[in-house]
Amino acid sequence: MSIRHEPSASRFVADVDGGEATLEYMREGKRVIFTHTGVPSESEGQGIGAALAKTGLDWARAQHLQVVPACPFVSTYVKRHREYADIVGNR
Repeated sequence: MSIRHEPSASRFVADVDGGEATLEYMREGKRVIFTHTGVPSESEGQGIGAALAKTGLDWARAQHLQVVPACPFVSTYVKRHREYADIVGNR
């Protein structure tokens, strides 16, 4: 699966069965707020959301951004993957 970053649309996108899976965000200075993860129902349960979350978090780390996981999926992901604890901040 290939994930592309679309900075002008503030999202990461994967083309999947049923359309596009996305991780949407907002930038605020040195913070990135992940606002929504969406995966078409035909592609749920295949690890696509996790791949999007990992890609977004790795990008945030490379950009030296503090992450605000407003999206419930990303919030759960960072709780399960403590290696991202150092870049996660509060809302």
